[in-house]
Amino acid sequence: MLENIRIVLVNTSHTGNIGSTARAMKTMGLSNLYLVDPVSEPDGKSSALAAGAGDVLANAKIVSRLEEAVAGCGLVVGTSARSRTLSWPMLEPRGCGEKLIKEVGNYPVALVFGRENNGLTNEELQQCHFHVCIPANPDYSSLNLAAAVQTLCYEIRMAYLNQDAIETEESEYPLNDDIERFYVHLESTLSKVQFINPSHPGIVMTRLRRLFNRARPESQELNILRGILASIDKAAEK
Repeated sequence: MLENIRIVLVNTSHTGNIGSTARAMKTMGLSNLYLVDPVSEPDGKSSALAAGAGDVLANAKIVSRLEEAVAGCGLVVGTSARSRTLSWPMLEPRGCGEKLIKEVGNYPVALVFGRENNGLTNEELQQCHFHVCIPANPDYSSLNLAAAVQTLCYEIRMAYLNQDAIETEESEYPLNDDIERFYVHLESTLSKVQFINPSHPGIVMTRLRRLFNRARPESQELNILRGILASIDKAAEK
């Protein structure tokens, strides 16, 4: 079960943080590490700080885009240290661990961490179903990347050890790839009927992403939505 949980680091600038993350993961029984466009690939400093977690570090998958790291996942949670212009469905750390464990039996899930200096971009956060924020001291809320990973991985492990008390998710949700294809189809259809300007989709698509992420349609419901869009496309062509 824990092998199906991906810890994703985006554009990490310090190789030592990659090694410390591998160590934090292994202490909690996690092993599936993805590195998205790291400034530098793991090196000797990474290995030194990984300590006994060299196997996690050695098996880390390096990809160029976040879409590749979360491909095939049915649940993606992004870490966010600050509120954004548009609020997104939020989870507390404990609820995050429970939700990941609740759904990991159905498909791979991912927990995404951003850059050391400014976290995830709005565009990256929009690829996540939920956001999670660690309620640190508001007077000093600066968490080291590896410390944030350790905190949330601990919550995952506690939920894993207590999984008998957590109801498994019975609903069938679409994978992240299917959701992204839906958004591409939605934007295309809205452009055809001139609801949005194809050159400037603006905040409309962002708000629609937030709407559907909040509603989180099941697989069958998403198929219905795709069917509606296909019917609109045909009518627009006529």
